[in-house]
Amino acid sequence: MSRREKLKARPPAELVIDRLSHEGRGIARVDGKLVFVEGALPGETVLAQYTFTHKKYDEARTLEVRNPAADRVTPPCAHFSICGGCSLQHMAREAQIAFKQSVLAEQLLHFGGLVPAEWLPALVDETTAYRRKARLGVKYVIKKGELLVGFREKQSNFLADIRACEVLDARLGSRLMALRELITGLALRDRIPQIEVAAGDDEVALVFRHMDPLPDTDLQALVAFCAAEGWHLYLQPAGNDSVHRVHPAEGEDRLSYALPAFGLRLWFHPMDFTQVNAGINRRMLDLALELLDPQPGERVLDLFCGLGNFTLPLATRAGEVIGVEGVQAMADRGTENARRNGLTNVSFYAQDLTADFSGQPWARQGFDRLLIDPPRSGAEEVVKYLPKFGAKRIVYVSCNPATLARDAGLLKEAGYRLVKAGVMDMFTHTTHVVSIAVFEKTCAPWCGRVRTMTVGADSSAQ
Repeated sequence: MSRREKLKARPPAELVIDRLSHEGRGIARVDGKLVFVEGALPGETVLAQYTFTHKKYDEARTLEVRNPAADRVTPPCAHFSICGGCSLQHMAREAQIAFKQSVLAEQLLHFGGLVPAEWLPALVDETTAYRRKARLGVKYVIKKGELLVGFREKQSNFLADIRACEVLDARLGSRLMALRELITGLALRDRIPQIEVAAGDDEVALVFRHMDPLPDTDLQALVAFCAAEGWHLYLQPAGNDSVHRVHPAEGEDRLSYALPAFGLRLWFHPMDFTQVNAGINRRMLDLALELLDPQPGERVLDLFCGLGNFTLPLATRAGEVIGVEGVQAMADRGTENARRNGLTNVSFYAQDLTADFSGQPWARQGFDRLLIDPPRSGAEEVVKYLPKFGAKRIVYVSCNPATLARDAGLLKEAGYRLVKAGVMDMFTHTTHVVSIAVFEKTCAPWCGRVRTMTVGADSSAQ
């Protein structure tokens, strides 16, 4: 009998849940061994089925909740029990926020040895129909003669059998069954592994990855479907560079979103990185500019700037803004957005962000304020030379509290104090923690030095 078969034959166990893991699973302790329990909340006693055993810990899933926690709620999605797209729908919104704040606080203290002088109120917005970007898996199950579209099952590589998605933008989440029917009718239904979905304020785009050339009948069916929905259709026969629009045949291949508080509209390609939650993004921009507080005569640096999501709003407040991105295509997109919005005090540059670029001509005057929004891996290499710029205030936007905490520790060593921090609920109903932190320059020995290009020319000025 295999290990999996033995676990299935094992009787369910009654477990008492002490706390949550960072992945949102309940934690119980049995004979000194930790058990991570899917679907359980702190304070609950649950009947659970063991699913995996390891040397140092076990895993289980909840079958029955014997005494529900006060924070337990009915999930808004009928597929929550099987779909791995969300993991916290059974937890009240307030409890989700408290959990994310606790993760951020724990990581800051553990990795950076830091506690902010002030905790910011959490940023929240809509709890459903918020997600504007996603990758949907597609799988034709030959044995069942059925095609699935959506996300993977919890703790599994199999696609979940879902009919709708409550967290996707309503224009997309309500059309999963229509997509299933569409692809089921294609000749190459078993050669389409995924669909990238992206939505702007007024436009929706689908990017179909196909492993073999599509016959004309399949192409016509995809075009007809997207035309009827009023959506853009893109095909991806190979890597990302192969993505191309086939419908509409005319016009530019861009989606867009507005930032009314700044009088801006930003355009993007469906494969570009954009924030998934439009409501939180607007609130985040308001908060970031309030915290950074750029003044009309100041120079501001925006690192990992992407297509200008922070850069362009900053340019409506500051004297000069420099946006730096590691990918040339995104720097070009930022330049395009600046031109379309009539902003002339902002420049974008493509630069290796693992290397010291403080000696570049556009960086030699230093910066008064700095904003950084790195990927999950953080900005360890960048943070090491940020003090060269002499910025008196830094706002750090993070999608990984562990790397934020690590980088915060480096900033502390460089003479910056963590003054404020808080979470932003960008991914409601998931355990993803997006946060924002503010650092201010303290009176380190080098604070009074002139902020010009002794910066890059003399490494002793660090």
